[in-house]
Amino acid sequence: MFRLLIITFVFMVLTGCSSQYPNQDVSGQQFPIVSGENLEKKRITIPTDFNEQLSLLLIGYKQDSQFDIDRWLIGLDMTGVTIPTYELPTIQGMAPRMFSTLIDNGMRKGIPKELWGGVITIYKDGDAVQAFTGNENPNNTRVVLLDSDGTIIYFYDRGFSVSALNKLKAVINN
Repeated sequence: MFRLLIITFVFMVLTGCSSQYPNQDVSGQQFPIVSGENLEKKRITIPTDFNEQLSLLLIGYKQDSQFDIDRWLIGLDMTGVTIPTYELPTIQGMAPRMFSTLIDNGMRKGIPKELWGGVITIYKDGDAVQAFTGNENPNNTRVVLLDSDGTIIYFYDRGFSVSALNKLKAVINN
C-alpha cells in the first residue's frame, strides 16, 4: 500500500510540470507514428503495428483518467463492441521516463495479466500525442477510432457519455 502511494505521488509530481496544449478535434487526420511498450514488455509502434480494419485507442494523460477509461470500457462491453481496444497511458516529459519501470510495475499490480497486451504506455512520444490532441481537461479520455490506414474516423475528448458511445458505435457499424 505504501509503495502504491509513493508511485502515485511520484506520478502526480512528475506530470504536474507538463506542457499545456489546447484541445482540438483531430478527426480526419492521420494519427502520429509513436511508440510505446505494453505491460507485457513488447515494443509497439502506433498505428503501424495495428493490422485491423478498426482500432480503438483510449488515451489517458493522468492517473485520474483511468476512471473515465473504465467507464468507456464498461460501456463498450455492455453494448457488445468487440473491436481491438487499447489503453494508452500517455505521459509527457523526461522525468517520468526515469521512473517508467516503477510506474509500469504499479499498473501491472492493478491490471489483470490477461489485459496487459492492450495497455501500451507512451513515454518518449507522450508530448507529441498530447500536443496532437490537446491536454486540457486531462482527466477526460481521448477516444480515438482509427481505420486501417491510421486515419482518425472518430474522436471524442469530453468525458464518457451514452450519447458519445452511441455515436462511436454508429461509426463502427458503418
